[in-house]
Amino acid sequence: MTLLMNAHRPAAAPFQALPALGLPAPALQAADPITIDVERESDVFAREALLDTAFGPARFRKTCQKLRIGRLPARGLALVARLDGQLVGTVRLWHVMAGGVSALMLGPLAVDSRYREHGIGTRLMDEAILRAKAYGHEAILLVGDAPYYARFGFVRRHTLGLRLPGPVENDRFLGLELQAGALATAKGLVKATGAVAIVSRRPMHQGQRLRRAG
Repeated sequence: MTLLMNAHRPAAAPFQALPALGLPAPALQAADPITIDVERESDVFAREALLDTAFGPARFRKTCQKLRIGRLPARGLALVARLDGQLVGTVRLWHVMAGGVSALMLGPLAVDSRYREHGIGTRLMDEAILRAKAYGHEAILLVGDAPYYARFGFVRRHTLGLRLPGPVENDRFLGLELQAGALATAKGLVKATGAVAIVSRRPMHQGQRLRRAG
């Protein structure tokens, strides 16, 4: 596998899969359709295995992880890609306060390397952006490869007045305005604001301990 990057609102009705905004999806065998939908409880172990392979143990030391630890992803914005029912991609968005402006932080995004030629990363990104906008969110931040994310409209200029709670390469800290001018006044520290994850007091085996990791 390979890595392609690195207050809740009321519940809304489930979305149907939305078409990609950017590049057209590559042709696939009819017997192996790719679908994008919201995570299920049963996806936990497959998602964590994918992220472990894509990022390794270093994923828990990333600056963005400080904004995710102990938090739940934004409602309706923890997405997975399935190929013939198998989980082959994941992306999540998280509530943050970006220098006084409510926004989302995107990540991690990862796709099984066996299917990287199918445009799954692009489809996950397009779906995440469309859903975020449909839910009424106004801006998305991320840390990732600028040339890759430029195709979705992410640029450095929207984050010039912001800082993250840890080290990051400045040219990889990018923003996307879903509403024009949403990040114009954003200045200061990015802070987590998502719902706090409820930790079970029951004994857990190793796989369950990974449940809340992003």
